[in-house]
Amino acid sequence: MKKIPVAVLAATGSVGQRFIQLLDNHPWFEVVAVTGSERSHGKTYAEVCRWLLAGDMPAWARNLPVLVSSPDEVQVPLAFSGLPADAARDIEPAFARAGTAVCSNASAYRAEADVPILLPEVNPDHAFIIPTQREKRGWSGLIATNPNCTSTGMTVALKALQDAFGLKRVFAVSLQALSGAGYPGVPSMDIIDNVIPYIGGEEDKVEWEPRKMLGAYRDGRIELADFGISAHTNRVAVSDGHTVCLSIEFVEKASPAQVAAVLAAYEAPEIARELPSAPKPAILVRGEDNRPQPRLDRMTGSGMTTVVGRVRPDSLFDARMVVLSHNTIRGAAGGSLYNAELLVQLGFIQ
Repeated sequence: MKKIPVAVLAATGSVGQRFIQLLDNHPWFEVVAVTGSERSHGKTYAEVCRWLLAGDMPAWARNLPVLVSSPDEVQVPLAFSGLPADAARDIEPAFARAGTAVCSNASAYRAEADVPILLPEVNPDHAFIIPTQREKRGWSGLIATNPNCTSTGMTVALKALQDAFGLKRVFAVSLQALSGAGYPGVPSMDIIDNVIPYIGGEEDKVEWEPRKMLGAYRDGRIELADFGISAHTNRVAVSDGHTVCLSIEFVEKASPAQVAAVLAAYEAPEIARELPSAPKPAILVRGEDNRPQPRLDRMTGSGMTTVVGRVRPDSLFDARMVVLSHNTIRGAAGGSLYNAELLVQLGFIQ
């Protein structure tokens, strides 16, 4: 197939750089434009981008001119947005009105009733709300978001368990990596020898977003799933990889062995199973007492697989476990690529 030309919005930031890295040699997409802040306009990507990731900046990206984040300057069928939420609120709809499909990492539109929060291995059917979005807003393009990076891995695991046993209550405690705060992120004197038990706005997202993603799409609406989540979110001195400790009460009782078997057997719906960024496997269950660990397990499945371990009985609920996912790959740029691949497969991007 002929590659689809794409833009990366806010390409010099930490998420934008991850987009550039993951789009290198992508079989379906080719980056033709990058955007950045006003002070970087007119310069090349290599001149203004302080590359933060392992390995070198792709050679093709080095001489791309950094453009304004505006559809007047950037005309593409698909844009990947690494914009901060406040900027995304105005910029992303401008692109959607101009006919661009925006696959966004920003939180600005996740709570909108007609905007899907997509995890292709969980809820590809939610993409079918896009015609409603287009009709309501008068757009020929679209906005589709990926979830908060902490919501991502836990929602994949919860989907498998929801399908098998039903969900009543979830208690979640996160241990979130520094890269989730962007660059330069948390000052070293705040995080060294420390855990910060507060991340602004994070607990609300973790308590609400999974219920939207795990809800049913019916009659042009997404209904929130009927279970409760209580979340504590914490920043820890880990570079990449968000860990979430879950305690879960099911509708139907299940043993730890049954829970582990369901998780290990889970597959993405067929429409999303063979896309280029599809995690293989969707969920990896580890049996060791001390896994998953961010340093050892975050790159499982090229950073796209959800890793679960320590599946065991819970003294208050039914089961508890530890879930790990790579926050800037599966939980950010890689998730948006996977969403875009799904939207191409469904015919919403051409």
